[in-house]
Amino acid sequence: MRALVTIQKVKTISPIPDSDFLETAHVLGWQCVVKKGEFQAGDTGVYFEVDSFLPVEDRYEFLRTSSYRENVDNGKGFRIRTAKMRGQLSQGLFLRPDLFPELEGCKEGEDVTEKLQVKKWYIPETANDGGVIIGERPFGIPASDEIRIQSAPELLEQLQGKSYYITTKMDGTSGIVYFIDGKIGCCSRNKEIKDDENALYWTPVYKYGLKEKFAKYGKNIVLTGEICGPGIQRNKLRLPAIEWYVFDVKDWDSGSYFPYDEAVKICAAFEIPVVPLEEQGKEFSYSLETLLEKAKGKYPSGLDKEGIVVRELQRPKALSFKVLNNDALLKEKD
Repeated sequence: MRALVTIQKVKTISPIPDSDFLETAHVLGWQCVVKKGEFQAGDTGVYFEVDSFLPVEDRYEFLRTSSYRENVDNGKGFRIRTAKMRGQLSQGLFLRPDLFPELEGCKEGEDVTEKLQVKKWYIPETANDGGVIIGERPFGIPASDEIRIQSAPELLEQLQGKSYYITTKMDGTSGIVYFIDGKIGCCSRNKEIKDDENALYWTPVYKYGLKEKFAKYGKNIVLTGEICGPGIQRNKLRLPAIEWYVFDVKDWDSGSYFPYDEAVKICAAFEIPVVPLEEQGKEFSYSLETLLEKAKGKYPSGLDKEGIVVRELQRPKALSFKVLNNDALLKEKD
């Protein structure tokens, strides 16, 4: 489960020009607009990430005008999202620890999501028939959620000086196809889906003839990609039909991911498209600030792209993270 709420320390405080009441607190790789004088560098607070969905409680009532949401998928609560306040980007919510007596004794970095009954805000990704769920995603099949770099800035240091590649983050829904011990299966991000030619998550299998191709290949393999097109998210790519863009190819027997170049060759042999490559290099040297700028830009359709994904080229341990386009986040609607 994603750690939506954690105990964190303020790295630095930055003033907001022409504001007598607000300033910016820098937490992990994020920045949050807070009341002036409420925090000092080194102070501890409770940090709620973007897409946290807070329960209806008196201590969150100050969010009602801007953040209250109610629908069948999420119920009632307060959604935390990217916003601009007095011209400053604010990504998350940072509150004083004295508001949360139940968290007394919790240490820096501790995940308190469940203790505060916070859930992830859910935006339905597709209006299409995803298919009939037959169970959870099988054990060992990798989840496809990439961590946001602002939540794990230490990954920048781990990747420094190593070979890397950067791909475009496609705007769609995650689709997994596996071939293990002669069985082919398809999963959404978390569920396994019944074999059905009309089910969205089986589209890659039938569109690209993967039953026959995998049987001929004969090796255990897992492919993960983004299913994009009409009825999925807002189809920012403006695709006329459903497409599947693979971003991970895993050797099931060894448990390791194929290096990028080899993964591309495998997908080419299967006649499957891969996510667009933006850059490949021998020595990673990006800072958080330069990555956030690089994440901006447009799809060929002219609409804001979702962002980028950065991965280690050889991927022995699958070191990777996503960098979202703040321009797109600010325009995001419920």
